[in-house]
Amino acid sequence: MIRANKLRIFLADDHAVVREGLKALINAQSTMQVVGEASNGIEACQLVLTLKPDVVVMDVSMPGLSGSQATSRLRQECATIRVLALTVHEDKGYIRQLLAAGAAGYVLKRAAPEELIHAIRAVAAGGVYLDPIMASKVVGGFVRKPVGENSQSMELSDRETEVAKRTAAGYSNKEIAARLELSIKTVETYRSRAMDKLGLHSRADLVRYAVQQGWLQNG
Repeated sequence: MIRANKLRIFLADDHAVVREGLKALINAQSTMQVVGEASNGIEACQLVLTLKPDVVVMDVSMPGLSGSQATSRLRQECATIRVLALTVHEDKGYIRQLLAAGAAGYVLKRAAPEELIHAIRAVAAGGVYLDPIMASKVVGGFVRKPVGENSQSMELSDRETEVAKRTAAGYSNKEIAARLELSIKTVETYRSRAMDKLGLHSRADLVRYAVQQGWLQNG
């Protein structure tokens, strides 16, 4: 029986043993419960859109659709779905791919169990979580000179900052518009201006900048 006050978690991993271990860990938490699972990306998309869990713990490497492909499809179908990627890969390329697809977090499979639980809570609360081991790699090389030579280009208006922060945290333009009581077109304008001022070209770039600035620490 699933209690209404528990976080509803969905597991997508092609290894049954891994799913069973994750299920045992998550169900042992008083505030969480696994509501479904899938062994491939296609099945995951179908079930997630039906069950609408709070967080999807998604393996990166799966048959049918990869984790990034499944994440992109889910975010297109339902922008409120929060995806936490779980993988053995420690390559920056995988992180960029997942963040660009709309994942709200990234945890290594070798992480401690309590770290995964913390990441799930952070993502469910609307934050972005990057595995501490990988965060420095994501930000690495970006801290030295995150934008152009002119520091004036970094000065965002309050609205531009609000929109940029929420975009980095994984919210869609529609969600941001509702929260800030703006039109979607206005949100898009603020987002475009912020990206231009910061010299950024993608959501993955914006997330890296947000990590550097400490915008996502409340997760």
